Amino acid sequence: MERLTILTRELTPFEHRVAQHLCDGLSNAAIARETAHTEKVVENTVSRMAKALGVHSGPDINIRVLIALAYRAHFGDKAFDKLNLPCQHLEMGADGQMICNRHFD
Repeated sequence: MERLTILTRELTPFEHRVAQHLCDGLSNAAIARETAHTEKVVENTVSRMAKALGVHSGPDINIRVLIALAYRAHFGDKAFDKLNLPCQHLEMGADGQMICNRHFD
């Protein structure tokens, strides 16, 4: 099994937004509509994110799934909240509430 190198560079704000939509399971067309960009811009962004996350394609590999998994593993993911699944990165906060320090706004 190939090991992923997480983040060879920082992601741009737009790449974060696209990755979050990938984690929601949206297609390139849906992401393009949500972000008011063309599908080609989204496709190019997905390709750049794959390089940044060290994800490589292959004939039997869905690169979008690997990007979403790598993104969730590195940043956490609010998509889990939408699915009513507990985040695996929960920690007890100073105020006694469970928080995920990998989620960002």
